Amino acid sequence: MSKIRKVVIPAAGFGTRFLPQTKAMPKEMLPIVEKPIIQYVVEEAVDAGITDVILVTGANKRAIEDHFDRPSQDLVENLKMGGDKKKSYLEELDRISEMANFIYVRQKGPYGNATPIRSVRHLINDEAFLAFWGDEFTIATPSRARQMIDVYDKYGGTVLGGVRLSRDEDYTRYGYIEGKEIEKGIWRVDRIIEKPGKDKAPSDLAIVANYLLTPDIFSILDTQKPGTGGEYYLTEAIDQLAKQKPVYAVEIQGARYYDTGNKLEYMKTVIELGLKHPDINGEFRKFLKELDL
Repeated sequence: MSKIRKVVIPAAGFGTRFLPQTKAMPKEMLPIVEKPIIQYVVEEAVDAGITDVILVTGANKRAIEDHFDRPSQDLVENLKMGGDKKKSYLEELDRISEMANFIYVRQKGPYGNATPIRSVRHLINDEAFLAFWGDEFTIATPSRARQMIDVYDKYGGTVLGGVRLSRDEDYTRYGYIEGKEIEKGIWRVDRIIEKPGKDKAPSDLAIVANYLLTPDIFSILDTQKPGTGGEYYLTEAIDQLAKQKPVYAVEIQGARYYDTGNKLEYMKTVIELGLKHPDINGEFRKFLKELDL
């Protein structure tokens, strides 16, 4: 089995729920305190051993490329003029640009979350790879990436990262698995249903854009037919794959899932991680308590 070296991060969506903010700025660049959402995703993958980060982008996404590029000379000179007081900022910007090899691909093809995966086939070279979305992330110890790679190292095959979600609305937003538990917290997947609704869901283990895919997926994506609403869903392609080859699911242990793709969940994430931020948590908590709501 190949070592997992690559992560694909789709980031081509328009972010219409955040307009007008996202007219000129990608939703993946919305800040959680001082760090954009997509940086959480990249850092997690790099910490798990990923060396190549493939970002699938679209129009008006240049800010993502600029963020992971080296800082401009003007900014460097400005920070140097600040002396020791601003030295840590310069070091952090250098660290971000040197974390990994960054590769950018423009998404082409029909609507749906299977399309960005098809768009990177020429960069995969018959290797297994991670696929995480750029506007949501999971915090866990060990990380979701590490837990999924550990399952791949043991069993091989495609690995799905799941979290327990059981609100009524969750069943219309995510894919849910059905399968046989082969050891505690790990399943051999029989099927995965995209947005089944609560009455038709086979379990409460949701797959929330946590994928470790093998190159087997591409032959299915090449012949895939559109699903619900005319979209091309990655989970529906994986469901087909599970009928041909082993597909596994792991419940990510100690997971806290953050879906920042809508305004309410984004604001909850900002507040929660702001309250944990070492530089501001005390004053921020005090401010929230003093609000006259």
